[in-house]
Amino acid sequence: MRLVPTAAVLATLGVLLAGCSALPTAAPTTSPAPVAATAGAAEFLARHNLTGLTTQQVIDRLDASEDDRTAGPVGSVRPDELELSDATGKATLPVPADTFYLSVAPYLTKTHDCFNHNLATCKGELANQVIHVTITDTSGATLVDKDVTTYANGFAGLWLPRNMAGTLTVTASGKKASSAIATGLGDPTCLTTLKLQDA
Repeated sequence: MRLVPTAAVLATLGVLLAGCSALPTAAPTTSPAPVAATAGAAEFLARHNLTGLTTQQVIDRLDASEDDRTAGPVGSVRPDELELSDATGKATLPVPADTFYLSVAPYLTKTHDCFNHNLATCKGELANQVIHVTITDTSGATLVDKDVTTYANGFAGLWLPRNMAGTLTVTASGKKASSAIATGLGDPTCLTTLKLQDA
């Protein structure tokens, strides 16, 4: 029987149990191809029935999933890559260079700190709620203006152009919240500071 070092076990549990990761120490115009995964990543994707999906599709599926993922996959969304892990391994998938995934969780009474969105353990207050999202860039152009429904985890996922800056506004039930956003390599993929207040 092969013994797993205690440090490795603890490291895996740390990844599986971690919540949203705190501050670290417009859709694309063409349809991206499925991820050209390395052998290890291909095995990981097959293990979780994700073979043949683009990175965007993997993120969308895992963020919207209500499955119990105690054993994985856990996914941390970074501006340029998706880091996946489970009890037996890890995989990293590239996010296309012209896109950025921003997951937003408006709230009324409680929230949490978040920087890199975790697709398994981040939880927002308003699950399965219709919200209206408007995003304008610094030139005043409207990039998003639509109703979206938050997932069961209380987040709504938005695919935006990479390297833009602007303002995101959420309205729901007569209340509103706004925040400056940016989609560069050093920017958060998780927005949890949208406290809804009377408009």
